[in-house]
Amino acid sequence: MENLPLSSKAKMLIAVAALGYFVDVYDLILFSVVRNPSLKSLGLSGSELLDQGLNLMNIQMGGMLLGGILWGVYGDKKGRKSVLFGSILMYSIANALNGFVTDMNTYAIFRVIAGIGLAGELGAGITLVSETMKKEDRGLGTTVVASVGLFGAVIAGLTTIALNNWRMSYFIGGGLGLLLLFMRIGVFESGMFTKLKEDKTIK
Repeated sequence: MENLPLSSKAKMLIAVAALGYFVDVYDLILFSVVRNPSLKSLGLSGSELLDQGLNLMNIQMGGMLLGGILWGVYGDKKGRKSVLFGSILMYSIANALNGFVTDMNTYAIFRVIAGIGLAGELGAGITLVSETMKKEDRGLGTTVVASVGLFGAVIAGLTTIALNNWRMSYFIGGGLGLLLLFMRIGVFESGMFTKLKEDKTIK
C-alpha cells in the first residue's frame, strides 16, 4: 500500500469511509424501522411499544454520546484507523446479535453497545479523509462519504419491506459491517496523525 500514489490511496479511503457510513446509517434507520415489529415479537403491546421503544432509543443515543467521547480520546491516542476498525467491529457484532434477542434487557444491552460503536464511524472516517486529502479536495471527499452513507437509509427500509423479517435485517446489517471490516485492512493512517506521532516520539 505504501507504494501506491496518494490519489489511489485517497480514493480507496473515501470508498471505505463512505461504505462505513452506509452501514452506519443502515443500522440507525433499521432500528427505527424494525422497532415495533421486534417489540411485538417479544410480547409487548399497546403503550408498552411506545414506552419501551423510546427507552431503547434513549439507551442507544446514550451509547452514542458515550462512544463519541471514548472514540475521540482513543482516536487521538491510537489513530483514526484504529477507531474505524474498532467501531465497525463493535457495532457489526452488536447488530448481528440483535437478531437473537428474546428479552428486553438483552435488547437494551446490544443497542447501547451498537450505539457506542456507531459513534466512532463517521467522525473517524471524515477526519481521516480530511487529513489525508489536499485541502482543495476535502469538500468533495466528505460530500461523497456523506452522500453514499445516506443510501444506507434507503436500503434499510427496502430490506425490511422485502424480507418482512426483523431478525434477518439485523443479520444482514451485521454481515455488511463485517464484510466492510475486511475491506479496511488496506486503509492507511492519515499523514497528519502519523507526523504528529513521529514528532512526539522525537521530542
